[in-house]
Amino acid sequence: MAGSAQLSCEYGSPKFYGYCALGGVLSCGTTHTAIVPLDLVKCRIQVDRAKYKNIFHGFRVSVAEDGIRGLGRGWAPTAIGYSLQGLGKFGFYEVFKHFYNGLLSEENAYLWRTSVYLAASASAEFFADIMLCPMEAVKVRIQTMPGWANTLREGVPKMIRDEGITGFYKGIVPLWGRQIPYTMMKFACFERTVEALYKYVVPKPRDQCSKSEQLVVTFVAGYIGRFTVQ
Repeated sequence: MAGSAQLSCEYGSPKFYGYCALGGVLSCGTTHTAIVPLDLVKCRIQVDRAKYKNIFHGFRVSVAEDGIRGLGRGWAPTAIGYSLQGLGKFGFYEVFKHFYNGLLSEENAYLWRTSVYLAASASAEFFADIMLCPMEAVKVRIQTMPGWANTLREGVPKMIRDEGITGFYKGIVPLWGRQIPYTMMKFACFERTVEALYKYVVPKPRDQCSKSEQLVVTFVAGYIGRFTVQ
């Protein structure tokens, strides 16, 4: 049938970009929210090393002062902020990759594909961090400044009242400095690892692989790419 021959999600279509953005929301939002207790202790160690001597001591002190529930401080801005960042990171990456490839001939797009990956990921992360930064600013203050605010609902109006709208973006430059190089390496490593797996490991071309086989390749490449840049 003609309908079955069509792709369910054509590359470059709004539906394709929507799925990429949704995947970013799910992957970044859920994973960062799941490790909020670890992130809480990490931030407190960075701010007050004398009080929180190491990760285990940090957990012990945090539980003693705030209880088990206190380990979840900052979960709401984390969930919202990193969901927005994931939306931008993965959604805009595909948008910029398509855009930059369109500026090149087909031959040059292939020859310079790694540069395209790097440029697209840097562009995507630039905007993704703008989406993340306000929630990250509130989260860090909730976690590291006792008495500042206990919840996102308290923190946002307090930030506006005390520091103005610009207070949400005081950390944007160091955030770019941390995240953009990391994301560039992650996506470039992922893309080239996918190519290598299909060339040297998978015994048949990508278009002959089932969806489940392609998913396995994507998962392995993502794991390798993430591990390589950590």
